[in-house]
Amino acid sequence: MKEDPHRINGKIRAEEVRLVGDNVEMGVYPTKKALAIAEEQELDLVEISPNANPPVAKVMDYKKFLYEQKKRDKALKAKATKVVVKEIRFGPNTDDHDYEFKKKHGEKFLKEGAKLKAYVFFKGRSIVFKEQGEILLLRLAQDLEELGKVEQMPKLEGKRMTMFISPKKSK
Repeated sequence: MKEDPHRINGKIRAEEVRLVGDNVEMGVYPTKKALAIAEEQELDLVEISPNANPPVAKVMDYKKFLYEQKKRDKALKAKATKVVVKEIRFGPNTDDHDYEFKKKHGEKFLKEGAKLKAYVFFKGRSIVFKEQGEILLLRLAQDLEELGKVEQMPKLEGKRMTMFISPKKSK
């Protein structure tokens, strides 16, 4: 069995604790007295803030508390969205037909809510066409303007010029 994240009942080592919880008189009690109060109500004494002076302990049903916490964590995890990044690769001299084809893919990706990484890859000596590559990416940004906003303007890194477009939040 794995270790509990909180100290409960007999595992609480402090001399005295500040007792909180439902149906209890709040205050500082010797640990033994606090345990007796918890047992009386058939509940657990759980140390919720061990670093306080004296530590804070709460009278509650520990299993139920863990269950609620798991449920909360799961709900938060479900809300967190995974960011998908889709890539589109161009050459510096990509012709119109290929450009339109790749632009359609870009539109589809942004509509699906994925981030778009468009880049121009410069092979060999084609690095002399830097301006053409940048013009191509800026044209793409302009064409996809109503679907996404540019997160990072075209930037040359080694042999590739990269630009990021993130989807606009759909209303």
